[in-house]
Amino acid sequence: LFPQSTPATSIPTVQVQGQQMNLQPPSYTAASQHAEQMKKPGQNFMCLWQSCKKWFQTPSQVFYHAATEHGGKDVYPGQCLWEGCEPFQRQRFSFITHLQDKHCSRDALLAGLKQDEHGQAGNQKPSNK
Repeated sequence: LFPQSTPATSIPTVQVQGQQMNLQPPSYTAASQHAEQMKKPGQNFMCLWQSCKKWFQTPSQVFYHAATEHGGKDVYPGQCLWEGCEPFQRQRFSFITHLQDKHCSRDALLAGLKQDEHGQAGNQKPSNK
């Protein structure tokens, strides 16, 4: 299809750090806006970190995910970016405790989901009710 003289940039693949990526990414790297549709049976707890929205089976899985993916030493932004949380500056270890106490208990996760369902963007009316 492509003549030999065509530069490699015209081939529809993506260069990522020198590796050619032309396969579907695994489901765990799905774009965050589509992650809500990735909910599997038995996954009733969602990570409500800023635009994450990944589903898990247990509160402890949410905590582990949030502590490592959002609170890891190379990625932690210095404050909690959980939906509805005050963005106070926190040391990482203080944040991990905060995450477990305030956001990753079963009750907190279920309450957060209810808030999320009712739309946190002010007083928007539900579109189909």
